[in-house]
Amino acid sequence: MRFLFSLKNPIKPALCLSTLLSSTPAPPPHARLSLLRSHSGSFDSAPRSPISMAIPPLTAMSVAAVDSEVGLAERFWIKFRRESVLAPYAPFVLCLASGNLRIETFRHYIAQDVHFLRAFAQAYELAGECADDDDAKISISNLRKAVLEELKMHDSFVQEWGSDHGKEGTVNSATVKYTDFLLATASGKVEGVKGPGKLATPFERTKLAAYTLGAMTPCMRLYAFLGKELKALLDVHEGSHPYRKWIENYSSASAVQTEDLLDKLSVSLTGEELDIIEKLYHQAMKLEIEFFSAQPVVQPTVAPLTKEHNPVEDRLIIFSDFDLTCTVVDSSAILAEIAIVTAPKSDKIESENQLARMSSADLRNTWGLLSQQYTEEYEQCIESIMLPEKVDGLKYEALCKALEQLSDFEKRANDRVIESGVLKGLNFEDIKRAGERLILQDGCTAFFQKIVKNVNLTANVHLLSYCWCGDLIRSAFSSGDLHELNIHANEFTFKESISTGEIVKKVESPLDKLEAFKNISNDCSNDRKNLTVYIGDSVGDLLCLLEADIGIVIGSSSSLRRVGNQFGVSFVPLFPGLVKKQKDYVEGRFSSWKGLSGTLYTVSSWAEIHAFIFGC
Repeated sequence: MRFLFSLKNPIKPALCLSTLLSSTPAPPPHARLSLLRSHSGSFDSAPRSPISMAIPPLTAMSVAAVDSEVGLAERFWIKFRRESVLAPYAPFVLCLASGNLRIETFRHYIAQDVHFLRAFAQAYELAGECADDDDAKISISNLRKAVLEELKMHDSFVQEWGSDHGKEGTVNSATVKYTDFLLATASGKVEGVKGPGKLATPFERTKLAAYTLGAMTPCMRLYAFLGKELKALLDVHEGSHPYRKWIENYSSASAVQTEDLLDKLSVSLTGEELDIIEKLYHQAMKLEIEFFSAQPVVQPTVAPLTKEHNPVEDRLIIFSDFDLTCTVVDSSAILAEIAIVTAPKSDKIESENQLARMSSADLRNTWGLLSQQYTEEYEQCIESIMLPEKVDGLKYEALCKALEQLSDFEKRANDRVIESGVLKGLNFEDIKRAGERLILQDGCTAFFQKIVKNVNLTANVHLLSYCWCGDLIRSAFSSGDLHELNIHANEFTFKESISTGEIVKKVESPLDKLEAFKNISNDCSNDRKNLTVYIGDSVGDLLCLLEADIGIVIGSSSSLRRVGNQFGVSFVPLFPGLVKKQKDYVEGRFSSWKGLSGTLYTVSSWAEIHAFIFGC
């Protein structure tokens, strides 16, 4: 159980629960997040990977700050930054970072990139002809010169690696898609926009220059982003990395000049015209990521995980926590608010055939006391299970013993909730509607849809959750047509569609989760090679994360890291971890994924998980 209910910031019925229990559109995530308090330690600050540092979670305040304090280009990068996470997981980039990318693949990439750069030079030339401002013309001219210099750098790569632009085969479709898109934009072939020859006023010509920059800026920013990400992983003692020169060159690249120019050219545009630039920016970002993904890598790679999956011989078993792993808010807060909002007022008399319930005021006070007691005792429990000093190497048995105390605590807390009667009188239809409107983490639904709808993948999905009401979880995924998910959670008992306040206890603690995990894994037949992946966010997931072949921690729970570190668990950002695994790869001697390795991989979003398992 994880209490997230806060008396200081109660959900206002008119603002939130009325939406959850009706058919009206749901408020944006930040409107609900501002009304709920997270479980202590679930979203605490903690060290994150360079990728995750580039993608901090958005809040209502951060969104407002972005809108008022940064320029157009930066706003677009922030808005679409979760897509930028996909690029490093492309097999080409992963092998490049590890240093074992085959030289013929890099030669092919250089030849493709030359076509990119030539299109860029042409697009800058067309944009320069459209720009009315002398300073803008000078800036565009300087950017075009930089592209020509970059082409010269590619010539040095040709000499160093023996490539020949003229002998590297045809241009691949991903390259053509982007260059055609860019040159069409620069030529004025944008919906609702006149071609350059028909632009009568300086303003119309400047507008086209802005559109062109909108289609180029994400490419510049993404290259700089990748360069910095890869340079951060270079070993200073590894002077033999064959692609160090390329990495260091792009790590020092900057998109600031391009972004500043886009901001300047866009100042006088209307909202509708800015929307066009945003669409062009987003399309360019997707095409650039597709370009990296399309580079032909014939060597074995550690990602995407399903690349070598054979549905006849292999089985992928995905396990996931629910609260704050899949959801934006904890389910206990939703159930608490349904109870409070639907409870009778103190002056309202219940009819004889209704279950006796507390008034809404009494419920709110009781929830507050339960929440406060839980938080205080949870923190005391975490303190009590810590070892006197940090150990080297995973101490799994000691961790299991320590988490027995946490398991006992969780069960006592659940007993208090049941005995208090706060879960009595909830209508099943209210719970179902609330579940259907529950906001899930960005990319979570799409990830599970990708698994269950993929006919070329033999996979099972199991959700292991402390949630008091499995019906809430089932309803949460029903809107995404995800009825195939196996839900393992506690259940409310109902009498004529009204909750009795009792809970059928199935998964209450870390040990319960571990038992469910092992039972499911053992029940899978041995007709295929099974690979288990567990995705979680809290101390309650720790044992399952370690037992799985691959344990993925999403979010930044400080209590999870604190307990894990104390018992010898290593937390490694996923992308750097994959680069190391790829670097160690020797065909025929590659160390497979294996549980109880003591290493857990951390991510900032479901986008990273999706990219790792399925690709960009």
